[in-house]
Amino acid sequence: ETEKIPVMRGQWFIDGTWQPLEEEESNLIEQEHLNRFKGQQLQESFDMEVSKPVDGKEAIHSLKLSRNHVDWHSVDEVYLYSDATTSKIARTVTQKLGFSKASSSGTRLHRGYVEEATLEDKPPQTSHIVFVVHGIGQKMDQGRIIKNTAMMRDTARKVEEKYFSNLATHVEFLPVEWRSKLTLDGDTVDSITPDKVRGLRDMLNSSAMDIMYYTSPLYRDELVKGLQQELNRLYTLFCSRNPEFEEKGGKVSIVSHSLGCVITYDIMTGWNPVRLYEQLLQKEEEELEERWMSYEEQRLLEELYVTKQRLRELEERLHGLKASTISKPPVLKFKVENFFCMGSPLAVFLALRGIRPGSSGSQDHILPRTICNRLLNIFHPTDPVAYRLEPLILKHYSNISPVQIHWYNTANPLPYEHMKPSFLHPSKEPTSAPDSESASAAPSPTTSPVMVRRHYGESITNIGKASILGAASIGKGLGGMLFSRFGRSSTTPPSLETGKDGADGEDKKATTVGTPPLPHSSSAFLEPTVELEHRIDFELREGLVESRYWSAVTSHTAYWSSLDIALFLLTFMYKQDQEETDKSNLDTL
Repeated sequence: ETEKIPVMRGQWFIDGTWQPLEEEESNLIEQEHLNRFKGQQLQESFDMEVSKPVDGKEAIHSLKLSRNHVDWHSVDEVYLYSDATTSKIARTVTQKLGFSKASSSGTRLHRGYVEEATLEDKPPQTSHIVFVVHGIGQKMDQGRIIKNTAMMRDTARKVEEKYFSNLATHVEFLPVEWRSKLTLDGDTVDSITPDKVRGLRDMLNSSAMDIMYYTSPLYRDELVKGLQQELNRLYTLFCSRNPEFEEKGGKVSIVSHSLGCVITYDIMTGWNPVRLYEQLLQKEEEELEERWMSYEEQRLLEELYVTKQRLRELEERLHGLKASTISKPPVLKFKVENFFCMGSPLAVFLALRGIRPGSSGSQDHILPRTICNRLLNIFHPTDPVAYRLEPLILKHYSNISPVQIHWYNTANPLPYEHMKPSFLHPSKEPTSAPDSESASAAPSPTTSPVMVRRHYGESITNIGKASILGAASIGKGLGGMLFSRFGRSSTTPPSLETGKDGADGEDKKATTVGTPPLPHSSSAFLEPTVELEHRIDFELREGLVESRYWSAVTSHTAYWSSLDIALFLLTFMYKQDQEETDKSNLDTL
């Protein structure tokens, strides 16, 4: 909604500066030029300078304009003259001195720009669009999401030029501003706001109030529909201007920030608080059935149950009739390929809705793959609004650190899918027997010192075996404590068969993260551990001189201009596109 800027076509340009003539004059000259010279052959060479003086050459054609006139000396030698009185006097004087009209006061014009257009001179085809959804605070600064998306787009362009310049396609970032069109309560909240510290109160009303609106049963639907309609509107508009996008299998991802993650998630999954309320009512009914009750209460409860059952059947029949006559359109007009959450409180909302860790290790536990192919949760370690999602899928991931996002300038970074998990807080591991017991238990057949050290090195700290052995030799007390702590709680037993198979078994099991056995267990055998199909939590690295207290204030809004995040987003999107291209090439072969 900025000021409108007219876009005009340049046809005739001034020699030297290559500035276009005014559109009105340019159109008149173009029309006259085509009427007089259409079909004539131009010179093959296109010279920027005057090829030869036009002294003595008479004009073969002229055109009078309002304040100027144009002379054609040949098909490609065109001069513009001013008809102002001072220009006429100057032209008369110079001509009497022996100078030609063209060289003294004429301005040469060129038809077409100095650089000729080529067929390849066009922006790369957009293969992937990313909708950028804002969180709270847009009422305070309505244009902020447009500025933030522009920053993200600029950083992404830098990353594309450095790492993905050989690809013919590119990713386009589009801002989704859904807040300003909503009316909500009008000005009711403003009218009940006290006048003292008004500036601070207005800031809170324009930012934190959005969270209260979303938890309100009255206004929640308005926020959801506002974002849903804006996403669909932008997608339809983009496809109308880029008709080949859908034909060539263009993909759509969403990057959401803060509260925008929760609203986007609810739109994709169709979550509604009414369902939660119905579940609670059903639970209360079950509890009611379990307690002792009189005959009269039982009879009334049975009648109520039958009536509800009948009501449910009628509702289903009515819904079936409506569905047969009116096909319900999908919530979103596109399939979401990747859902990137930045500084997201989504995990807290899910926990408060009753989501608890499962045992499958699949993303489907919180977001089915049929709805969204990949969920990725990005956060700064000191962002006070951000929470982790992985422990809601598998509980033991609360003690496994998030994947560290590579720095932008890291040379040959390890692919994210090859990064091994590591323990976050080794001190949380169950402690084993005292040092004296562990020392005597160390050489027992169920624990192998070599394997223990290797497991600790690879799976817990991701550093080499030599580093662990070196660190352990720094102090006997610290080394003994660490060894006793991990020696019995994090080890996997060697194979019962000795030899090559046993060594291979140790190597394979040493790279997996396991749930520790119970303390003082007679055998250190571990059950096979369930791991996530794909990692979901990704953490930005802290700066070396960064103050944690200061970054806690700034980190929640620091995602937009981060080169690390731009590289992270493009890595996942281009990787998927490349894999599909390779697959289609193989199918063709």
